[in-house]
Amino acid sequence: MKTNFDASFKMVLVHEGGFVHDPRDPGGATNMGVTQRAWEEYIGHPVSEREMIALTKDMVKPFYKAKYWDKIKGDWLPSGVDHAAFDLAVNSGVSRSARYMQRIAGVLQDGIIGPKSLDAINACPPHEMINALCSDRLDFLKRLPKWKTFGKGWELRVAEVELESNKMAG
Repeated sequence: MKTNFDASFKMVLVHEGGFVHDPRDPGGATNMGVTQRAWEEYIGHPVSEREMIALTKDMVKPFYKAKYWDKIKGDWLPSGVDHAAFDLAVNSGVSRSARYMQRIAGVLQDGIIGPKSLDAINACPPHEMINALCSDRLDFLKRLPKWKTFGKGWELRVAEVELESNKMAG
């Protein structure tokens, strides 16, 4: 079993940045990409904005592993595909990431990566999977109402993820 989690986590945090509470962003108070609601759900109790500001990389790393990497079966995906799928899951949801991979691999799109999905995904050429994932992701983002506000940054992020994922794939 291999893992690119540490490298992928570092790259995701570059895009997620630090603490923000942008009224235009429906996520609300967010630090390193972790929304207050998601953090409260993960730790099992309410937190203040001050506690959100105090989050560290070490604190959120297990959150990212459990909530995104493990759910997309990152350790069992081809190198590079793991990063593209992980970043997509963080930004647009685990189910969407899984369904996109399943559609590209030609299997049932149930949003859950199981053995049949893994076999089909691993049978696809990694560069083709990465490029298709990033293309589908960008198409989705362009349809969002907040594209005019955040689109430039989202487009740059997808391009960087595609580049880094293809490098990881060799």
